[in-house]
Amino acid sequence: MRILKSLLIWLCFIPVAILNGGFRQYVLDGILGKGALPASGILLSLLILLVARWLLPRIGRLSRPERYAIGTLWATLTVLFEWTFAAMEGYTLPEWLAACNPLTGNLWVLSVLATFLAPFLIPQKAKP
Repeated sequence: MRILKSLLIWLCFIPVAILNGGFRQYVLDGILGKGALPASGILLSLLILLVARWLLPRIGRLSRPERYAIGTLWATLTVLFEWTFAAMEGYTLPEWLAACNPLTGNLWVLSVLATFLAPFLIPQKAKP
């Protein structure tokens, strides 16, 4: 049941990511130029951790296997969500993978890693 509840938390990442993209496009691009893309990736990673820190403790104490399952689920859903929208925009898989290359400044991979690790990085409530 906790894993199902964690899906609601993952859904909160979507508007955060969309707002982050808008912030990059309308604010950071004008200030940082080419540095906006990596800055946005770092910011998104921090925002994901912040949302997880705020919401994940509300579903209760998680076992290590639950943390692993939630992190895996979140990361998988994130990749599938991004790939779906890229495919809808006409990107082929090789084009999308090239666009996600961290060597080009796109740190989206960092946000996927943060999404996976968030359940492990969030402090657990003490047992009663």
